[in-house]
Amino acid sequence: MASGQIDGPRLNPASGQKAKQLVILCHGYGSDGNDLIGLAPHWQGLLPDAAFISPNAPERCEMSPMGYQWFGIGNFNEAERLAGARRAAPVLNAFIDRELANLGLTDRELALVGFSQGTLMSLHVGLRRAVSPAAIVGFSGALAGVDQLVDEITARPQVLLVHGDQDEMIKVAALHRATGALGALKVPVQWHVSPGLGHSIDAMGLKLGGEFLRDAFAGTVAPAGA
Repeated sequence: MASGQIDGPRLNPASGQKAKQLVILCHGYGSDGNDLIGLAPHWQGLLPDAAFISPNAPERCEMSPMGYQWFGIGNFNEAERLAGARRAAPVLNAFIDRELANLGLTDRELALVGFSQGTLMSLHVGLRRAVSPAAIVGFSGALAGVDQLVDEITARPQVLLVHGDQDEMIKVAALHRATGALGALKVPVQWHVSPGLGHSIDAMGLKLGGEFLRDAFAGTVAPAGA
């Protein structure tokens, strides 16, 4: 069971000034914070006043002991995803609360970024915060508990989902299911499918993600299709 505090690598604002935003990066199954913190240097030019933190998930990975997991996977079916997300959510929420307090920031200056299982966690937690984060960016992930979300959603941040159309680990259909469900719940969601991309992040995804975060923090995200 997920318990205790989590932590991981971090980068202070490139400006050298006090952080005005916080970007928390949630890695995928079997990975660790050192993996996803690698996104930060690509975005620091767009977000010079943002602090970046990529915590290790709370459990050692069952299938890759050198890495971490937010929760274990067996069949990776819908019930398992939701149960796992619910179990890990209190640990991630406590981490978010602690880091925001340390920086003197609120959820309105927060963005959650995830890859794969980290996307699932970012969406699960971010849509249930008492105050909406500025943004959620999810790469190659899925939305757990679609049917339950209608009764549990408390926040509607700006959301961008990015997926490769050749992803064999989590099919691109997961993106379309998530965007449909979020749109039906009045969550402002945008999406991009990268042709020929597998379970990964490409240069276009990096570009779109960074620009989306910049605009979300500034309150200038253009409506989908604009």
